[in-house]
Amino acid sequence: MQGFRIKKYFSFLLVWLGQFFLPLDATEERITRIEYKDLSYMSDMLASEIVKIRENDILDLKAVDKAVLALYSQGYFEDVYATFNKGKLVFHFKEKPRIAGIEIKGYGTEKEKETLYTQMGIKKGDTYDDTKLDNAKYILKTALEQQGYYGSVVEVRTENLAGEGAYRIIFDVNRGNNIYITRSVYEGRKQLKPRLVESLSANKQRDFMGWMWGLNSGKLHLNELEYDSMRIQDVYLRNGFLDVNVSAPFLNTNFGTHKAKLYYKVKEGIQYRISGIEIKINKQVVPMAKLLKSIKVHKGDVFNIEHMRADAQILKREVADQGYAFAVVKPDLDKDEKHGKVKVIYRIQTGDMVYINDIIISGNQRTSDRVIRREVWLSPKERYSLTKVASSENSLRRLGFFSKVKIEERRVNSQLMDLLVNVEEGRTGQLQFGLGYGSYGGLMLNGSVSEKNLFGTGQSMSLYANIATGGGHNYGIRGSGRMFSGNLTLRNPRIFDSRYSSSISLFAEYIISYNYIQQGGGFSVSAGRMLTNTFSMNLGYTFSLNKLMGFSSPLYKMFYYSDKQLITYDGQPFEPYGKPLYGMWSRNYDTPKTSSFTLSTRFDNTDDYYFPRNGFTFSNYTSMSGLPGPGQLNSWNGLGGNVRNTKIYGKFAAYKDLKKYLLIDLIARFKTQGGYIFRYNTEDYLPLNSVFYMGGVTTIRGFRNSSITPKNKYGMWIGGDGLYTGSVELSYGLLKAAKMRLAWFFDWGFLTYKTTSKAGGFWQQTAYTPNADFKDYGVVGAGFEHGTWRASTGIQIEWVSPMGPLVLIFPIAFFNDWSDKKGLWFNPNLHDYTQRFAFSMGTRF
Repeated sequence: MQGFRIKKYFSFLLVWLGQFFLPLDATEERITRIEYKDLSYMSDMLASEIVKIRENDILDLKAVDKAVLALYSQGYFEDVYATFNKGKLVFHFKEKPRIAGIEIKGYGTEKEKETLYTQMGIKKGDTYDDTKLDNAKYILKTALEQQGYYGSVVEVRTENLAGEGAYRIIFDVNRGNNIYITRSVYEGRKQLKPRLVESLSANKQRDFMGWMWGLNSGKLHLNELEYDSMRIQDVYLRNGFLDVNVSAPFLNTNFGTHKAKLYYKVKEGIQYRISGIEIKINKQVVPMAKLLKSIKVHKGDVFNIEHMRADAQILKREVADQGYAFAVVKPDLDKDEKHGKVKVIYRIQTGDMVYINDIIISGNQRTSDRVIRREVWLSPKERYSLTKVASSENSLRRLGFFSKVKIEERRVNSQLMDLLVNVEEGRTGQLQFGLGYGSYGGLMLNGSVSEKNLFGTGQSMSLYANIATGGGHNYGIRGSGRMFSGNLTLRNPRIFDSRYSSSISLFAEYIISYNYIQQGGGFSVSAGRMLTNTFSMNLGYTFSLNKLMGFSSPLYKMFYYSDKQLITYDGQPFEPYGKPLYGMWSRNYDTPKTSSFTLSTRFDNTDDYYFPRNGFTFSNYTSMSGLPGPGQLNSWNGLGGNVRNTKIYGKFAAYKDLKKYLLIDLIARFKTQGGYIFRYNTEDYLPLNSVFYMGGVTTIRGFRNSSITPKNKYGMWIGGDGLYTGSVELSYGLLKAAKMRLAWFFDWGFLTYKTTSKAGGFWQQTAYTPNADFKDYGVVGAGFEHGTWRASTGIQIEWVSPMGPLVLIFPIAFFNDWSDKKGLWFNPNLHDYTQRFAFSMGTRF
């Protein structure tokens, strides 16, 4: 720094001495030419504007002095002086070195360094300046302290890259140590426990084994310390202590041990209870009874300032939903210190009725304006509603088209408002190809083309094909796992921008499962309507052919033959127990045909498509197969189908963001699903592949897909007539920028099935558990109900990857062990096919 000052003063000396280069009779000379020598930081034109001397001017020494000082003051030069000879005025420059590069060594990831480079106030291409370097050094040390590293040393080195023309600046960081708070003292605390007092503080006493995830490490966050007094005060205000006073923090730090003690002085005062609530509004736009019913503060409760703040927002919403967008709610308190009572008063100024002036959409590069506009539940000239603004924002997020959505309000005047809809386009299309190998599926190749926002119209299209060579003969018939499946689906969620939707789908499949070969195909069409912005109904029709063949055992033929059809094997009668085996139906069903109508409903008020933090989703359907067609009122083979049953299924999920309670990015999820197949009598045909199975990422993780199933007396896998599964999950934000989370889950569920004996009861599974009787499935009053259950736990990594949403699952399956009366351990579930890893793509979390 001292060297710079010497150069600076020396430069002024050169300016003064430069006058001696000018002739004594300069005042009589005229300038015929002006030149700028060794100037690269600025153009000659800009320099000419600064010196304000023109050719043909009479030489003025004071004007030249002023010009030299003006050029020097630009900050780009170490020296500036002028010479004059035979009418030519020349300005000479010695420029400061440029900064050719900046590097931080010893601290931070590349991403952290990029952030620091933008904050340090110095960048590549700047002129070298010691003041700027000192400022950059200070900012770097401050950043280290904010990260909890104290006593850090930052040294600055310069490397000359091109003579004296350019420098490379290197910041060498010797990172300091973290300081940990070993004790927090709240002098004067009596009413509240220390754990509660510091619950909102960023700096708190280290927990026992605080190094473990989920516990407080006690690490000092110096940049947050000044705000902790207010956070402690807020805790007291949430517990009724309106007169509380909390001092500024005092930190006693031992830099030798890197430990600290934190002290506060607290004057608690008395605890107040609510003596009454009063709402004063200048215009009764909402019934008073409705306003009083909506608030959280109640007479007799301990006062809680958080409830009062929430009430202010609730009351504003109630009034704003009537069109009073600029309503103001001011809470007030009337304290009775003698009796520890407080009256809560809400004063509401409604303002004028507000209408929407215009809806301005920005940020959409691909999606057409009309697709966005139809999700906004307000239109120009319509009365303002705060709830509709919030619902519109959530509706746009649920589309899955945008990575960011924000609706801002811009006041035009006291009665008009513009809505500014700002979106950022996200990834809506997926082109995927996969190649893999598994012990069950063998060599697997799949590909899909899907687009949720086709050509920006909001319509969706998906084309999918999946091929597997098979390799699972160890788990079933030889070649099990081999498959080909494909489908093409087109959907228009808003026909002509109305609330009506439609879809059409074509599908085909050829699958070798554990016990049979399934081939078939069909189509489906549907039409639906949005009843509200979160609730819709849909009516669809499906026709499919599904033929099963190539059974691992002739036993499977019984599910397709009549009770008069003898089952043969290699041309000979099949006699598993020394008796001929026949089918189970009143007629043969070589190729089951399913013709069904399905009524479905869906509710979704979540706040995001892939990573919902709050809200609920619920969907269900009732599918009736075998309805009679025209002229077939007495026949149940209507519309070409020969399958007759009614299938009911429902799914529910709830999401709750726990961040405001636990101060960490944690989302709680609860998911459940259930279904049942009803048949009218035991002769109504039920295809083997239409019943319920468990196992896989959509039911019980940790078990192979569809591998959990009851068995009949021949040991055959025949599924269940009823299903229930549940799951709880806790998802932690691992890398916010990468949209990656880590989740723990616990799954459980059971299948119901019918038996010919009630031995063992519904839940008691023993070595003598009765076998499933497929023919009684779903028939009320037939057979006896039994259930089989499983559970699992594990962790999963959730990631919105460049290829689309990806979940990597690491599960642990639970088995059910029993002992017989002789005390010998017996496990009938040893044949469960479990797995320690699974993944899924393309679904919400």
